[in-house]
Amino acid sequence: MKAIIKRKIEELLSKEFYCSSEELNGKSTVYSVNFNAKQPYIKILTYRNCVVVCTSEDLHYKVRELLQSKNRDEIFEFPLVYGQTIHYVPNDNYTENVLLSLNYECEYLFDRDILSLAGLTGFENSLAFDENGSTSTKAVYIARDNNKIIGVAGAAGSSTDGVWEIGIDVMEEYRNARLRTYLVRGLTRELLARNIIPFYSASVTNIGSQMVASRCGYIPFWVDTFGTILDGSLVYNNIIGDLSSKFTK
Repeated sequence: MKAIIKRKIEELLSKEFYCSSEELNGKSTVYSVNFNAKQPYIKILTYRNCVVVCTSEDLHYKVRELLQSKNRDEIFEFPLVYGQTIHYVPNDNYTENVLLSLNYECEYLFDRDILSLAGLTGFENSLAFDENGSTSTKAVYIARDNNKIIGVAGAAGSSTDGVWEIGIDVMEEYRNARLRTYLVRGLTRELLARNIIPFYSASVTNIGSQMVASRCGYIPFWVDTFGTILDGSLVYNNIIGDLSSKFTK
Protein backbone atom coordinates (compact mmCIF):
# COMPACT_ATOMS: atom_id res chain seq x y z
CA MET A 1 0.00 0.00 0.00
CA LYS A 2 2.84 2.44 0.79
CA ALA A 3 4.25 1.99 -2.70
CA ILE A 4 0.84 2.65 -4.24
CA ILE A 5 0.36 5.80 -2.13
CA LYS A 6 3.80 7.07 -3.13
CA ARG A 7 3.15 6.46 -6.82
CA LYS A 8 -0.30 8.06 -6.77
CA ILE A 9 0.87 11.12 -4.86
CA GLU A 10 3.80 11.59 -7.22
CA GLU A 11 1.41 11.44 -10.17
CA LEU A 12 -0.71 14.12 -8.50
CA LEU A 13 2.27 16.36 -7.76
CA SER A 14 3.72 15.91 -11.23
CA LYS A 15 0.50 17.23 -12.75
CA GLU A 16 0.14 20.13 -10.34
CA PHE A 17 3.79 21.24 -10.47
CA TYR A 18 4.62 20.32 -14.08
CA CYS A 19 7.55 18.09 -13.22
CA SER A 20 8.48 14.41 -13.52
CA SER A 21 8.56 11.61 -10.97
CA GLU A 22 12.32 11.40 -11.51
CA GLU A 23 12.69 15.07 -10.57
CA LEU A 24 10.53 14.59 -7.48
CA ASN A 25 12.82 11.80 -6.32
CA GLY A 26 15.97 13.76 -7.01
CA LYS A 27 17.97 16.08 -4.80
CA SER A 28 17.91 19.23 -6.91
CA THR A 29 15.87 22.40 -7.10
CA VAL A 30 13.60 22.10 -10.12
CA TYR A 31 12.27 25.16 -11.95
CA SER A 32 9.11 24.21 -13.84
CA VAL A 33 6.63 26.22 -15.89
CA ASN A 34 2.85 26.25 -15.60
CA PHE A 35 2.02 27.12 -19.20
CA ASN A 36 -1.70 27.22 -18.35
CA ALA A 37 -1.31 30.15 -15.96
CA LYS A 38 -3.14 33.18 -17.40
CA GLN A 39 -1.51 35.62 -14.95
CA PRO A 40 1.90 35.82 -13.23
CA TYR A 41 1.95 32.82 -10.89
CA ILE A 42 4.29 31.06 -8.44
CA LYS A 43 3.96 28.05 -6.17
CA ILE A 44 6.72 26.14 -4.35
CA LEU A 45 6.87 22.50 -3.27
CA THR A 46 9.24 20.42 -1.19
CA TYR A 47 8.99 16.64 -1.50
CA ARG A 48 11.55 14.22 -0.10
CA ASN A 49 14.92 15.78 -1.01
CA CYS A 50 13.83 18.06 -3.82
CA VAL A 51 12.32 21.51 -4.17
CA VAL A 52 10.09 22.47 -7.11
CA VAL A 53 9.57 26.14 -7.98
CA CYS A 54 6.64 26.32 -10.38
CA THR A 55 5.93 29.64 -12.11
CA SER A 56 4.10 31.06 -15.06
CA GLU A 57 6.23 31.38 -18.17
CA ASP A 58 6.78 35.13 -17.76
CA LEU A 59 8.31 34.72 -14.28
CA HIS A 60 10.40 31.64 -14.96
CA TYR A 61 13.80 33.10 -15.82
CA LYS A 62 13.68 35.98 -13.33
CA VAL A 63 12.66 33.77 -10.40
CA ARG A 64 15.26 31.16 -11.34
CA GLU A 65 17.93 33.83 -11.40
CA LEU A 66 16.93 35.12 -7.97
CA LEU A 67 16.73 31.70 -6.31
CA GLN A 68 19.56 29.87 -8.08
CA SER A 69 21.94 29.86 -5.12
CA LYS A 70 19.34 29.59 -2.34
CA ASN A 71 18.76 26.59 -0.09
CA ARG A 72 15.33 25.12 0.66
CA ASP A 73 14.53 27.31 3.65
CA GLU A 74 15.64 30.44 1.84
CA ILE A 75 13.49 29.53 -1.17
CA PHE A 76 10.44 29.15 1.06
CA GLU A 77 11.11 32.64 2.45
CA PHE A 78 10.85 34.18 -1.02
CA PRO A 79 8.68 37.32 -0.56
CA LEU A 80 6.32 36.49 -3.42
CA VAL A 81 4.96 33.35 -1.75
CA TYR A 82 3.10 32.90 1.51
CA GLY A 83 1.14 30.30 3.43
CA GLN A 84 2.71 26.88 3.90
CA THR A 85 0.60 23.72 4.00
CA ILE A 86 1.68 20.31 5.29
CA HIS A 87 0.10 17.42 3.41
CA TYR A 88 -0.23 14.03 5.08
CA VAL A 89 -0.87 10.49 3.83
CA PRO A 90 -2.11 7.39 5.69
CA ASN A 91 0.48 5.27 7.47
CA ASP A 92 -1.69 2.69 9.22
CA ASN A 93 -3.60 -0.44 8.20
CA TYR A 94 -6.96 1.04 9.35
CA THR A 95 -8.39 -2.44 9.81
CA GLU A 96 -9.97 -1.48 13.11
CA ASN A 97 -11.95 1.58 14.10
CA VAL A 98 -11.01 3.63 17.14
CA LEU A 99 -13.01 5.51 19.75
CA LEU A 100 -15.84 2.99 19.55
CA SER A 101 -17.29 4.39 22.78
CA LEU A 102 -18.58 7.52 21.03
CA ASN A 103 -22.35 7.40 21.23
CA TYR A 104 -23.22 9.14 17.98
CA GLU A 105 -25.02 7.92 14.93
CA CYS A 106 -22.60 7.90 11.98
CA GLU A 107 -23.28 7.44 8.28
CA TYR A 108 -21.35 7.30 5.00
CA LEU A 109 -22.69 9.06 1.92
CA PHE A 110 -21.20 8.92 -1.56
CA ASP A 111 -21.71 10.78 -4.82
CA ARG A 112 -25.30 11.91 -5.48
CA ASP A 113 -26.48 10.79 -2.02
CA ILE A 114 -24.50 13.73 -0.64
CA LEU A 115 -26.97 16.10 -2.32
CA SER A 116 -29.48 15.15 0.38
CA LEU A 117 -27.41 17.42 2.65
CA ALA A 118 -27.80 20.47 0.38
CA GLY A 119 -28.33 23.61 2.45
CA LEU A 120 -26.18 22.37 5.33
CA THR A 121 -23.86 25.15 6.51
CA GLY A 122 -21.03 25.47 8.99
CA PHE A 123 -18.94 22.63 7.54
CA GLU A 124 -17.07 24.47 4.80
CA ASN A 125 -13.77 22.56 5.25
CA SER A 126 -15.47 19.25 4.49
CA LEU A 127 -18.69 19.97 2.60
CA ALA A 128 -19.77 23.13 0.81
CA PHE A 129 -22.50 23.70 -1.75
CA ASP A 130 -22.59 26.36 -4.44
CA GLU A 131 -25.58 28.54 -5.27
CA ASN A 132 -26.91 25.79 -7.54
CA GLY A 133 -26.81 23.19 -4.77
CA SER A 134 -23.82 21.35 -6.26
CA THR A 135 -20.71 20.23 -4.40
CA SER A 136 -17.27 18.90 -5.34
CA THR A 137 -17.31 16.61 -2.30
CA LYS A 138 -17.53 12.97 -3.35
CA ALA A 139 -17.68 11.19 0.00
CA VAL A 140 -18.68 12.11 3.55
CA TYR A 141 -18.76 10.46 6.94
CA ILE A 142 -21.20 12.34 9.14
CA ALA A 143 -21.99 12.17 12.85
CA ARG A 144 -25.36 13.05 14.37
CA ASP A 145 -26.42 13.73 17.93
CA ASN A 146 -30.20 13.38 18.26
CA ASN A 147 -30.59 13.84 14.49
CA LYS A 148 -28.45 17.00 14.50
CA ILE A 149 -25.35 16.85 12.32
CA ILE A 150 -22.43 17.69 14.58
CA GLY A 151 -19.45 16.62 12.47
CA VAL A 152 -18.53 15.95 8.86
CA ALA A 153 -15.45 14.42 7.30
CA GLY A 154 -15.55 14.99 3.56
CA ALA A 155 -13.33 14.03 0.64
CA ALA A 156 -13.00 15.66 -2.76
CA GLY A 157 -10.82 14.92 -5.74
CA SER A 158 -10.62 13.67 -9.27
CA SER A 159 -12.28 10.36 -10.02
CA THR A 160 -9.65 9.66 -12.66
CA ASP A 161 -6.68 10.33 -10.34
CA GLY A 162 -8.08 8.24 -7.49
CA VAL A 163 -6.55 10.65 -4.95
CA TRP A 164 -8.96 12.59 -2.73
CA GLU A 165 -8.29 15.25 -0.09
CA ILE A 166 -10.02 14.87 3.28
CA GLY A 167 -11.37 17.84 5.22
CA ILE A 168 -12.99 17.81 8.65
CA ASP A 169 -15.43 20.01 10.56
CA VAL A 170 -16.88 19.38 14.03
CA MET A 171 -19.13 21.75 15.93
CA GLU A 172 -17.11 23.50 18.62
CA GLU A 173 -19.02 22.09 21.58
CA TYR A 174 -18.19 18.51 20.46
CA ARG A 175 -14.48 18.89 19.73
CA ASN A 176 -13.22 17.62 23.09
CA ALA A 177 -14.74 14.22 22.31
CA ARG A 178 -12.03 13.66 19.67
CA LEU A 179 -14.77 13.25 17.12
CA ARG A 180 -12.54 14.66 14.39
CA THR A 181 -10.16 11.74 14.80
CA TYR A 182 -13.02 9.25 14.69
CA LEU A 183 -14.51 10.68 11.49
CA VAL A 184 -11.23 11.11 9.62
CA ARG A 185 -10.10 7.59 10.47
CA GLY A 186 -13.48 6.19 9.48
CA LEU A 187 -13.53 7.96 6.13
CA THR A 188 -9.89 7.00 5.50
CA ARG A 189 -10.68 3.34 6.07
CA GLU A 190 -13.67 3.47 3.73
CA LEU A 191 -11.76 5.24 0.94
CA LEU A 192 -8.83 2.83 1.11
CA ALA A 193 -11.28 -0.07 0.90
CA ARG A 194 -12.51 1.48 -2.37
CA ASN A 195 -8.94 1.83 -3.71
CA ILE A 196 -9.01 5.62 -3.29
CA ILE A 197 -5.92 7.25 -1.81
CA PRO A 198 -6.80 9.98 0.73
CA PHE A 199 -4.55 12.76 1.92
CA TYR A 200 -5.01 15.34 4.66
CA SER A 201 -3.80 18.95 4.69
CA ALA A 202 -3.02 21.33 7.55
CA SER A 203 -1.54 24.80 7.71
CA VAL A 204 1.84 24.96 9.43
CA THR A 205 0.19 27.29 11.96
CA ASN A 206 -2.76 24.99 12.74
CA ILE A 207 -1.42 22.79 15.55
CA GLY A 208 -4.86 21.32 16.29
CA SER A 209 -5.28 20.07 12.74
CA GLN A 210 -1.76 18.62 12.73
CA MET A 211 -2.60 16.73 15.94
CA VAL A 212 -5.69 15.27 14.26
CA ALA A 213 -3.50 14.02 11.39
CA SER A 214 -1.09 12.42 13.86
CA ARG A 215 -3.86 10.75 15.90
CA CYS A 216 -5.35 9.39 12.67
CA GLY A 217 -2.14 7.62 11.72
CA TYR A 218 -1.16 10.07 9.00
CA ILE A 219 2.42 11.16 8.33
CA PRO A 220 3.70 14.34 6.62
CA PHE A 221 4.55 13.71 2.97
CA TRP A 222 5.05 17.07 1.28
CA VAL A 223 4.84 20.82 1.96
CA ASP A 224 3.84 23.55 -0.46
CA THR A 225 2.97 27.22 -0.51
CA PHE A 226 -0.25 28.82 -1.62
CA GLY A 227 -0.39 29.38 -5.35
CA THR A 228 0.25 33.12 -5.57
CA ILE A 229 -1.24 35.02 -8.49
CA LEU A 230 0.51 38.36 -8.86
CA ASP A 231 -2.52 40.40 -9.88
CA GLY A 232 -2.28 43.04 -7.15
CA SER A 233 -4.31 41.03 -4.63
CA LEU A 234 -1.31 39.64 -2.73
CA VAL A 235 -2.03 39.56 1.01
CA TYR A 236 0.93 41.83 1.82
CA ASN A 237 0.75 43.87 -1.37
CA ASN A 238 0.23 47.09 0.58
CA ILE A 239 3.45 46.43 2.53
CA ILE A 240 5.76 45.33 -0.25
CA GLY A 241 4.43 48.04 -2.53
CA ASP A 242 5.28 47.44 -6.15
CA LEU A 243 7.57 44.48 -5.50
CA SER A 244 5.41 42.12 -7.53
CA SER A 245 5.37 44.51 -10.47
CA LYS A 246 9.19 44.18 -10.71
CA PHE A 247 8.80 40.54 -11.65
CA THR A 248 6.03 41.02 -14.19
CA LYS A 249 7.69 43.64 -16.35
